Amino acid sequence: MIKVLRERTGAGILDCKKALEAADGDMEGAVQYLREQGMQIAARKADRATKEGLIVAYVHPGDKLGVLVELNCETDFVARTEEFRRLGRDIAMQVAATNPLAVDREGLLEDVVEQEKGIYRAQARREGKPEQVVDRIVEGRMEKFYQENCLLEQPFIKDPERTVKDVVAEAIAKLGENITIKRFVRYRLGGE
Repeated sequence: MIKVLRERTGAGILDCKKALEAADGDMEGAVQYLREQGMQIAARKADRATKEGLIVAYVHPGDKLGVLVELNCETDFVARTEEFRRLGRDIAMQVAATNPLAVDREGLLEDVVEQEKGIYRAQARREGKPEQVVDRIVEGRMEKFYQENCLLEQPFIKDPERTVKDVVAEAIAKLGENITIKRFVRYRLGGE
């Protein structure tokens, strides 16, 4: 079971053994345990500086769409690992497929956020919603906007049950260093 869990999650042998023990041999419970541990580890490492890393390039088949992503970590040792490079390629493919506006909410231009809120507010009023619930409706629609347009909040294209933030957190737990997506650029032939 340890071998199967390790192949499925990429976690270390001891971590897999511990997860299976914690989940009383339940494979799905062990996977969940490892994911939760990954989130805790990522939270503890979040304040550590990420000054090394890679610029990862992805060009979509047909050569009409390309993405550059700056993925940072703490040491050049981790930056050279295949797992870190694979994470960078996955993130670049995510950007190519979903065309986010920013890495996270803080990266969104304030004008864009205010414009969206105005649109949602006007829609709610046109739908005849009572004024006291309009703000809650706008808030709910903004959450969906953030999930669609902030890279870290998007469902991961290879596993929609996880967000990009979850995937990065799992890589942090696995590689033992803080990892951040600094920025990205998406190019489409003929402009976008």
